[in-house]
Amino acid sequence: MVIANEGQNFSAGANLGMIFMFAAEQEYDEIDMAVRAFQGMNMRVRYSSIPVVVAPHALSLGGGCEMSLHADRVVASAETYIGMVEFGVGLIPGGGGSKEFALRASDAFTDGTIDENVLKEYFMNIAMAKVSTSGYEAFDLKILKPGHDEVVVNPSRRITEAKRAVLEMAAEGYTMPAQRKDIKVLGRSGMGMFYAGANAMKSGNYISAHDQLMSQKLAYVLCGGDLSSYSYVSEQYLLDIEREAFLSLCGERKRWNEFRAS
Repeated sequence: MVIANEGQNFSAGANLGMIFMFAAEQEYDEIDMAVRAFQGMNMRVRYSSIPVVVAPHALSLGGGCEMSLHADRVVASAETYIGMVEFGVGLIPGGGGSKEFALRASDAFTDGTIDENVLKEYFMNIAMAKVSTSGYEAFDLKILKPGHDEVVVNPSRRITEAKRAVLEMAAEGYTMPAQRKDIKVLGRSGMGMFYAGANAMKSGNYISAHDQLMSQKLAYVLCGGDLSSYSYVSEQYLLDIEREAFLSLCGERKRWNEFRAS
């Protein structure tokens, strides 16, 4: 399967108006259902019996980026501006993006490295709502995987190259991967670093109280929650605490009042 379109943008993100409406009415069960559905869809993209290639172009923000993160392979246009920008509206990525960065950070941990420093780079990409200025820069932001994902310079060839890639994967004998249960998270040691950093930024008036709260919620997810020491957890566990953090931020009425005013 190839997921692509020929519109002006691949995806400009989720319908925040709907989320705001549910939050204003305190319909948190509806938000929970919507987030669960989106998480489930992205996990189906990852764990399908057939190969799935996503071919983003132009704006590929928020949920569009999260879908790309879960693809078996990404074939992106060179003119792709991709990133998770949820921090800009007072939330964290809730469709599996936070979970996926925790997973990728775990895979990047190697002997002799300081795990907190590795995780910090993934944290900052979300916390600063970084968006690539091209498909190539998406490799630097840890969204595309070097030697695995592709960038196509000719925009008219993007979908054609995506079809070629997915057929190659099928011909090579694609098998559905097993869900991960070996994701290393740092627990309180990692959370302490991020909490201290957010507190220092707030004390210096560089960030707002809500920015501090978002940073803490993101750190909670990326570090696997309030665990006494580093542990190994499953993807589903991370999805659950990601959804919990997302819903708690939706309950911050002050932030939604600011969103409505804008």
